[in-house]
Amino acid sequence: MKKFLAIVFAFVLVLGCISAFAEPALGGWKLSESLEVTADLRSLFDRAMENLLGVSYEPLAYLGSQTAAGTNHCFLCAATVIYPGAQATYKLVYVYEDLQGGAQILNIADFDLALFSDAAME
Repeated sequence: MKKFLAIVFAFVLVLGCISAFAEPALGGWKLSESLEVTADLRSLFDRAMENLLGVSYEPLAYLGSQTAAGTNHCFLCAATVIYPGAQATYKLVYVYEDLQGGAQILNIADFDLALFSDAAME
């Protein structure tokens, strides 16, 4: 788990360095200054996931936001199928928060650690 978190932090730092040299365009993603999933973010995440069945998602890090007609949020999550002995995988969960505070899932995408392997870095 420590190695995984180190890879995530390195990934976010690289993206942060890249974004520091360019002002995000309107509607562009803004990296979070902190990976912490605060109580407010957790509440938003839980509202979006409340009707989802079959898989448990645990937010590990808050990666960033995008302003739209409301706000899109990106969370890095551990996803575990609700089945005895199931192994967790990692997913990027995109949540839309409307202007009235409602929340819904926009997308759930695979987070492939192979992208950060030594071979992929060469």
